[in-house]
Amino acid sequence: MGRSGSDISSAAEPVNAKDELDKTARQNQYVTELREQDRWLPINNVSRLMKNTLPVTAKVSKDAKECMQECVSEFISFVTSEASDRCSSDKRKTINGEDILISMHALGFENYAEVLKIYLAKYRQQQALKNQMWYEEDESPADKPDSAKQESQQDEAT
Repeated sequence: MGRSGSDISSAAEPVNAKDELDKTARQNQYVTELREQDRWLPINNVSRLMKNTLPVTAKVSKDAKECMQECVSEFISFVTSEASDRCSSDKRKTINGEDILISMHALGFENYAEVLKIYLAKYRQQQALKNQMWYEEDESPADKPDSAKQESQQDEAT
């Protein structure tokens, strides 16, 4: 008399261990699939990169984009894993550009590593210029006596 509807339905349905295992297996498979998909670069980014290197009239099939998506993602994972192992052996937690370059050499991608080394140097140079510009913009007028005088002269003139 004191049973609720949910108690009755659970009592009427015997719990089958095989059904529970199947349900768990399906959930694990779903989680595995999501994790595999999460490892891949977004297809739109891969597609854009492919289109930028091809002539304007070239077309790329969906299969080709998906294949490239998987290959590029695996390549990045492969190199990153090697760099991570290197950092672990050095008891560091952060992978830096040099770790990637060394890993590419260790894995036999010397030609790519040389190009990436040039790119990394240019990238760092750009970042240094941006930081310098931000620093100069952040300086207050009090730090610049000439600009403070100019501002006060402009205020007096108006």
